[in-house]
Order: sequence, then structure tokens, then C-alpha cells
Amino acid sequence: MVRAALGSGVAHRRTVFEMFARQLPGGRRYGVVAGTGRFLEALAGFRFSAGEIDYLTGAGVIDEPAADFLESYRFGGSIWGYAEGDCYFPGSPILVVDAPFAEAVVLETLALSVFNHDCAIASAGSRMVTAAGGRPVIEMGSRRTHELAAVAAARAAYVAGFASTSNLRAGIDYGVPTAGTSAHAFTLVHDDERQAFTAQVKALGAGTTLLVDTYDVAQAVRAAVERAGVGLGAVRIDSGDIAAVAKAVRAELDSLGATGTRIVATGDLDEHSIAQLASAPVDGYGVGTALVTGSGMPTAALVYKLVARQDGSGQLRAVAKNSTGKPTIGGRKWAIRGLDVSGTATAEVVSTSPPGDGEGAAPGHRVLLRRLVADGEIVGREPLGAARDRHKHALGELPAEALRLSAGLPAIPTVMKANGHESHGPA
Repeated sequence: MVRAALGSGVAHRRTVFEMFARQLPGGRRYGVVAGTGRFLEALAGFRFSAGEIDYLTGAGVIDEPAADFLESYRFGGSIWGYAEGDCYFPGSPILVVDAPFAEAVVLETLALSVFNHDCAIASAGSRMVTAAGGRPVIEMGSRRTHELAAVAAARAAYVAGFASTSNLRAGIDYGVPTAGTSAHAFTLVHDDERQAFTAQVKALGAGTTLLVDTYDVAQAVRAAVERAGVGLGAVRIDSGDIAAVAKAVRAELDSLGATGTRIVATGDLDEHSIAQLASAPVDGYGVGTALVTGSGMPTAALVYKLVARQDGSGQLRAVAKNSTGKPTIGGRKWAIRGLDVSGTATAEVVSTSPPGDGEGAAPGHRVLLRRLVADGEIVGREPLGAARDRHKHALGELPAEALRLSAGLPAIPTVMKANGHESHGPA
């Protein structure tokens, strides 16, 4: 497209692209914005190397003018977006890119790959945290996904409220708190459980978490307390009827005086199985496969569409496609979230007209888009903890039905205001 646009003379025409979801996957009631920080980090270093340009030229993908363009590529436009950690709904303009066509169009795959993955993980993770009801959840999915996706997933899960991750690279790169324990292999490589527990406690202290379901759970719990003392940090259960096993383990620990020892449950958990353990004596959860696969929804189904372009007179005008089943609404959008007197969200209002002076700060509205990039300068960086705190606030802003795990309609309606007309539903 860049090569052809350079040839037709529209490569430098001002355009506006928007990224949004037509609907929430799987009947989810809200989505979670995640990946903004990763996208901005990637954008800062988004360049085409000499080797890459040589490959593209040799493969016949680009010609000499396109090669010259890519060699000097630096994004110089402006980008607005929903703040990381905020919630979104069908039609929410999560990202708005205002730049010359050639600059903006090459960002499509970068933006969609980052946000589709991270939003899917965070949206699933948020439901798991809600289901946990205040009990901590540990991200443990590194062995169930691509090695780089695992790091991104740990970051997105932390935004959604997970307490920690077993992925040490996420700790190095993003400062996500790390936690973990041993696998069954550690027990099996020793002559018996007592030897394995002794070695782990010696290395990591009595506050460690001991895995107790390699052989006989009751015997393992007794051995664990024998080796670590009543100050043992936690035991982990990874198999069987978790609720029943946890009840028996709790009774055994209490009888041994280890009343403060926590019970951590793992083993193919998702938000639904976590919810089923609400009444079980479980103190925390470790989630792997379901988290890194979006709990059955591995993509947020976001799209990146051209909604406005400069015309021959230099004016920016709306454009839209009318494809069957995939129409778009033309024109650059602004978004506010309607709130009632108690501060509960009532609607996602997406309009082709910007909010009036002071409207965003007035009671009953919250402006959703913030500038992330201004004329090529990244201005939207923030600590990861800010996104985590924001999500907790945004989730608390939604009506109670948003927290239901069953499939249903979005928690609040999307009101589209375009060209003087109002409609309810996705873009």
C-alpha cells in the first residue's frame, strides 16, 4: 500500500485511523484496555533497518521510492487513546491515529497485534480477579504460550489485578512482582518428599510454598509441617477435587498447629472454576493456560480502520465502508463515559463532534481519550502501576451486572452520535 500510495500521490495525505471492536468476544460484558505502554515502547523504536529494506526490495515488495521512504521512516503524527487499564465497549475508539497515510497505515499490524493480544489477556484476567473475590491470583502461563507472548501476558494480567507472575522476564522488563514454587519434578528427583521439602525449606526458608499432591496429600502435609514448622508459608494443590482436597488439607494443617499456612490452588483453573471454589478454604490461585489464551477468547477482535482523509481542498472529510456485515462509521471520534449521580457508568458516548468546553470535567461525564503521541513525540508514558490502579477504579465504576461471568450484553450501551444522528449499538 505504501508503494502504491507513493506512486499515486496520496502517501502524504492526512488521514485518521481508529482501532475499535465491533463487539465484545464471547458475550463478555466489558473489555479491558491493555498494551498501551508496550505499543508506545515499540513505536519509539519503530524503524526499518538496511537489512530489512534490502529484503523487501529483493522480494519485490517495494521499489526505490518506497525504500527511500522506509529508510527515513519516523512517525511524526499524533495518537490519542483510552488510558491503559480503562474498560471499553463495542465501538469505543481505543486508539485514534492522525498522520499522513503512509505513516499511519504501516502501524496497523503493530497496533493490532499488541492490543488484540494484551486486551484479550487483561479482559480474561479481570474476570478471574473478580471471581477470586479478593484472594490473590498468580500468573503461571509461561509454559502454555509463545515465549515473548508469555512476558506480555504477565504484564497484562498485572494490569487486570493479578498479584504476581512466575515469569521472571516480566519482573525484569516491567517490574511485575514475581512468585513461584517447585514442580512435581523437584519432588520426584529426590528420594522422598521429606528430602525434597527439607531441601526447599533450606534454600528458600519456611515461608516457601510446598507442593503436596505428588503422592499422598495427607502424608505430604504432615511432612511439610514437620520439615518447615508451623510457620510454613503455603502448600499447593494441583490436582483432584480441589474443593474437597482443600477442605481436608485445611483441617490437617489446623490440627498440626499450622493455622497460618495458606493453601494455593492450581491446575487448569479459569474464572468459572475459581468462582466454584469461593466457599472452599483456598487462599490463592495460580492460573496458566486459561489466562494466556484469553480464557477461550485469544483475541479482542479489534480492527484498525480509516475513518477520515484529507480531500483535494485540504479539508478533512469522513470516509466509511459499507461492506456487508462490516460497515464503519466515518469521521474522527471522541468518547465520553456517562455517569449517574452515584458515579456509576450509564453509557459509552462516541461522537463525531468533540466534547464542548468543560463538558468532560462536568458531573455526569468522563473524557476517555487522552493524547499519547503529539507530532511524533511520545507524551503518554506512565508507570505500570498507574494502569493497574486505573483498572480497579474503572471496574468499580461499572454497574453490578458487569461482574457476572455468564454471557450477556455489554454492561453499558454504546451511543453513537454521527452527523447529527444518534444510534445505540456497536460501530
